[in-house]
Amino acid sequence: MSKKQPSFLSSLFRYTCPQCRQGNLFVKPFQFSNPLNMHKQCSHCELNFTPEPGYYWGAMFLSYILSAFPLMGIVLYCMFGLKFSVLYSLFIGIVIAGLFYFKLMRFSRSLWIHLMVKYNPQFADKHGVTVRK
Repeated sequence: MSKKQPSFLSSLFRYTCPQCRQGNLFVKPFQFSNPLNMHKQCSHCELNFTPEPGYYWGAMFLSYILSAFPLMGIVLYCMFGLKFSVLYSLFIGIVIAGLFYFKLMRFSRSLWIHLMVKYNPQFADKHGVTVRK
């Protein structure tokens, strides 16, 4: 039985290597003391996950875009739609941001490396993953 090629989105959300879509980006289990603990390279295709210092600096901007605009919308909805006070609306925004903080940091790094490194079926084929033609 052959496996299907993992999709871009499934690889992105499962935090797997963008090149072979098999190896894990982050060290498991998750630790609050080191939420961005990443492997140095992929366990399957040996892709270097940090090719240069500051490589994930762009992920910071992605994180800001993915959090600031939705949170601003939530706070504004609380203020004008639900008629909450400014202070209470900001408190709700901060609580929501806190709940998604670690998930968003990891997702931003995964998105960044997936945008920079393209999937290569040759690496997947080397390790027993059959690609749809």
